[in-house]
Amino acid sequence: MSSTPPSFDDVLPLGGELPVRRLGYGTAQLTGPGYWGPRGERRDAVAVLRAAVDQGVTLVDTADNYGPSLAEELVAEALHPYPDDLVIATKGGVVRTSDHAWHVDGRPDRLRAMCEASLRRLRTDRIDLYQLHRLDPGVPMADQLGALDELRQEGKIRHIGLDSVTAEELEQALSLTGIVSVQNRFNLLDRSSDAVLKVCEAHGLAFLPWFPLADGALTGEAAAELTSVAGRHGATSGQIALAWLLHRSPVLCPTPGTGSLAHLGENLAAREVRLSAEDMSRLEALAPA
Repeated sequence: MSSTPPSFDDVLPLGGELPVRRLGYGTAQLTGPGYWGPRGERRDAVAVLRAAVDQGVTLVDTADNYGPSLAEELVAEALHPYPDDLVIATKGGVVRTSDHAWHVDGRPDRLRAMCEASLRRLRTDRIDLYQLHRLDPGVPMADQLGALDELRQEGKIRHIGLDSVTAEELEQALSLTGIVSVQNRFNLLDRSSDAVLKVCEAHGLAFLPWFPLADGALTGEAAAELTSVAGRHGATSGQIALAWLLHRSPVLCPTPGTGSLAHLGENLAAREVRLSAEDMSRLEALAPA
């Protein structure tokens, strides 16, 4: 087998106009279990956010219900006024009432209220990327996206993204309005959104995979194989899992989260790993049958 490495580009133009480095930072881990309340000291969360940007992150992904509200407040506290090259992405459309309760709400008036609350917390006049956190099955998709389109026309949203959609839903959404990104679960062990990834590649949409490190599920033979590849590169298994995403497709933009400065540095070092075609073949084979 050829050892020629797959093509690798560190930057993706989000929406065709906003260049972002493809390994970003996600804020969910700055909140407590169930994304509810604080995880630790506020000053530590602020320090991690600032370190992420200092180490080259240009895409920070958050959501109004992380905390709830807390993650957005931390982003503003740590990073406002925002550097010109920093893209802030947030999400709305889900209401939290406890650490285990998630309520989808895609009514147009509620989406508008959520977006405007995020604008206030983030201390900005316009959100670079506003993602519909979940499609509400009780509200027509055209109404949900129509509300976001109105906010975009008013200058409160720059670009619209979707979270947890099927390929068919994504195609339908694209027929209704401009979409620049999707955020679905995707990692070494979960390729269930591969059809969505193909649609993203066809339309030049960014794909922000959540649980990019497989949420600690790499065990047994899969873990052993990953450890073997990591050993060849002097890397950790987590770095290889992230590097696999960066090599797998030029539209994949993982945004792993952490509340640890050391773990942040480890994650971001995955940008330097260059996997060979043989590495990729071994890692591709880890997908469950």
